[in-house]
Amino acid sequence: MTDTRKIDPATNTETTGHSWDGIEELNTPLPRWWLWTFYATIVWGVIYTILYPAWPLVPGATAGLLGYSTRAEVAAEIERVALSNADLERRLTSVDLTALQDDEPLHRFAVQAGRSVFAANCSQCHGAGAGGVVASGYPNLLDDDWLWGGSIDDIAYTVRHGIRNEEDPDTRFSEMPPFDWMDRSEQDAIAHFVRSLSDLAHDPVAADTGAGLFADNCSSCHGEAGQGDRTLGAPNLADAIWLRGSSHEAILRQLGTPRMGVMPAWQARLGEADVRAVAAYVHGLGGGEATAADPSAPAPAPASTAAPAPAPAAADDPAR
Repeated sequence: MTDTRKIDPATNTETTGHSWDGIEELNTPLPRWWLWTFYATIVWGVIYTILYPAWPLVPGATAGLLGYSTRAEVAAEIERVALSNADLERRLTSVDLTALQDDEPLHRFAVQAGRSVFAANCSQCHGAGAGGVVASGYPNLLDDDWLWGGSIDDIAYTVRHGIRNEEDPDTRFSEMPPFDWMDRSEQDAIAHFVRSLSDLAHDPVAADTGAGLFADNCSSCHGEAGQGDRTLGAPNLADAIWLRGSSHEAILRQLGTPRMGVMPAWQARLGEADVRAVAAYVHGLGGGEATAADPSAPAPAPASTAAPAPAPAAADDPAR
C-alpha cells in the first residue's frame, strides 16, 4: 500500500493500492442513492429503538416512548373474543347437557371450543385424534367402551373430577389388587379363562380351571360373565377392546402387578364452561352414549366378541 494516489488509466478510477498478481483493486464509490438509503436505515433504527421496545435489560426490555406491546394486543384480542362469546359461555354453564344438541348454535360453539380445549390439554395423553396410546395405557375415546359411562354427563363428571386424583374428593376411584399371592399356575388358568371370554386363543382345560378361580376372586368386580361393573369402574373383559394388551403375558402382568392410570381433575384449571365444552366434543367423537348409564348396570356386551376392535382401547381404562 502507498500514500500516493494512483489512477487506473483504463477506467480513470482511483485504485486502493492493493495489488494481486499485477491486478489492482479499483476504489469504486458506492452509488449515492444506495449510500443515502443506508444512512436512512441507520437513522430509522435509532428512532425505532427510542419509540418501541428494543434494548434488553436485567428486569426487562426498554418499553419505548409509544409503550407498544404485542402481548397487550393479543390480550385485547382475547378479551374481545371472550366478550363476544360471553352469552354463549353463560348459557353453556347452565344448560342441561343432555339437551345441548337441541340448541344448534350453542352446540356448535361447545364442540368447536371443546376441540381447542382438547388439543391444548388432552391430546398429550389421548393423542391428537383421541385414539389413545396403547403402549402407555392412555384410552381410546373414539370407541363405545367406557368404564364409567359414556353419556355427556358421565364424561363431564370424569373431566371435572378426574380419575384416582387425590386432590379431588369427588374423583372417580377404583383399584385392582395384585394377585401375586396366587400360584403361577392359578394366574395362568385365570389368564386363559379371561382370554376365552372374548374368544381369543386359549387352553380349554386351563380355562375351565380358571373359571372357578375367576368366580371366587374376580367376579365381585368384573361380574360373573366378565362384563364389568360401572359402579366400580371395572372393565368389561368379554369384549375385544383392550388398553394394556390382550396377550396371555399382558394379562398375567396385570394380574401380578396391576397398572392403573391417573387423570387430573380439570375443573379448577378449565372452569365449568370449558369442562362442558370438551365433554361435548369428546361425546361427539363417535363413542358417546345417549343417556347417563345406570351405575349399577354392567357394561354392555359387544355385538360380536369374535370381531376384532377397530382400535385398541380401555380394558383397564383410567379415564373412561
